[in-house]
Amino acid sequence: MTADMPFSVRGQRVTVVGAARSGVAAAELLVRRGAAVTLSDVRAHLDDEDRLRQAGVELELGGHVSSTFLGADLIVTSPGVPYFHPLLEAARQAGVPVMGELELASRWLRGRIVAITGTKGKSTTTTLTGRMLEAGGHRVLVGGNIGHALSAQVDESTEDTIHVIEASSFQLEATDTFHPWIAVLLNFSPDHLDRHSTVDEYAAAKTKIFTQQTDDDWAVLNADDSAALAMARTTRARRMLFSLRGNLSDGVVLDGDTIVRRAGTELEPLVPLSSIRLIGPHLVADVLAAAAVAWLAGVGAAAMTRAVEAFSGLEHALEPVGEVGGVRFVNDSKATNIEAAKRAIESFDAGVVVILGGRFKGGNFRDLLEPLESRQATVVSIGESRPLVAQALAGRVALHEASDMSAAVRTAFASASPGQTVVLAPACASFDMFRDYAERGYAFKQEVLRLQEEWSVMREQ
Repeated sequence: MTADMPFSVRGQRVTVVGAARSGVAAAELLVRRGAAVTLSDVRAHLDDEDRLRQAGVELELGGHVSSTFLGADLIVTSPGVPYFHPLLEAARQAGVPVMGELELASRWLRGRIVAITGTKGKSTTTTLTGRMLEAGGHRVLVGGNIGHALSAQVDESTEDTIHVIEASSFQLEATDTFHPWIAVLLNFSPDHLDRHSTVDEYAAAKTKIFTQQTDDDWAVLNADDSAALAMARTTRARRMLFSLRGNLSDGVVLDGDTIVRRAGTELEPLVPLSSIRLIGPHLVADVLAAAAVAWLAGVGAAAMTRAVEAFSGLEHALEPVGEVGGVRFVNDSKATNIEAAKRAIESFDAGVVVILGGRFKGGNFRDLLEPLESRQATVVSIGESRPLVAQALAGRVALHEASDMSAAVRTAFASASPGQTVVLAPACASFDMFRDYAERGYAFKQEVLRLQEEWSVMREQ
């Protein structure tokens, strides 16, 4: 929308599809902006039913009704709703505008947007970027695919706010005018092929992060990832590259034991590696990306370093859980794709035991063979994907199966020796056994706690 024709839904009939966190926030925002809102969901009951009705949201539960879609002036979708859902396709054919929750909320933001996407590392980079910007004195709101939905932050948005947004492919594919001041593409590898029909479709969704950028904006790109660089080749934005390998003449790189901003022969120290408290060398790339954004926003090295020193990582992302009998347990439930699981495995020494499996999202478990074999790893497989794991790894890697998380933790512990690590790195979605990756991670941590208690009692006897 232009400045003289601001986006408005006042007096319109708006259907919001999907009553998860984003959909609920969108429905409440739309009511506040004067729309007549119907929230449609396949579930028969919602936790927030009373609050939503009191707010003026009409609820359509237990399934979607065609007339609710075709009779709308606008449809807003939650990220969990497939972009090509038949009822959405019918609505588009009937001329009803369809947009995602991220697109809706972004139209009402007053501050600038830093949007971060990629196959892995989004949450860590988004959180750390927000903390660096706050340490540098900026007013920051962090949200999107992490924390609060963007619709829940619209009323707080001011002209001096920087919105740091984790943006998934599901959110980006349903955008049209979404315009980041800084767009970050961390990396790219096949993922979500249970939702996107092809890798190219998945890539096209990610690439939409650059579509509305101008030559006044910035694209922060991983110079070590050829696929990510290729996806950004048509962007009009200025480029800021980052690299773990350090072979850039212009960008944010490693120089010895320090992250620096290199411009030709000039080096500006930003963050010492000694300040990083994260497990896994690949997570240093996330710190590089966050530092690149912070540098563009004018944050000084001292503020960046303070933010890094105070950041010990995210829950469920290579999160140290505890130790039992000299065996360390690490929770990486957020490793929901093959590439993320590979990076997790590569973070540990020989003898690592990996709990792997869940609802398969695409990719090839054989891509894990090299890091597994080189570390003499043991795999404990769980979930629907157990036959696929066995097909890919049996005969090459020591392999056990477990029916649930309790059995998986105990089997993994029995397979490990003191000084070794058990890591939950599923490479799969959680929906076959759990509500989401967080519930899976909590289940893992709870079983480790029980094992610690059992081990303590056994040692006292």
